Amino acid sequence: MTAWPRAMKRANAAAYCDLSESAFEREVLEGRLPQPVKLGNRDHWCKNALDAALDHITGQGQDNEPDYVREMREKYGTQAA
Repeated sequence: MTAWPRAMKRANAAAYCDLSESAFEREVLEGRLPQPVKLGNRDHWCKNALDAALDHITGQGQDNEPDYVREMREKYGTQAA
């Protein structure tokens, strides 16, 4: 795929992260990747949210931490993310 859509269904979102769908789902359930949003009555992942989460995981986005990661840190402490 040459250009990734801004909103992706599970298979595309997993491929974008270079993960199998089951591995992608585990990362979402563990909170390392964002939850989906409903769009057209189906689950979709926002490319920007995935990018922000991947930046955080790789240590590249400390200043641009996604809201859900910030909330996890506030709730569970610094080891949450």
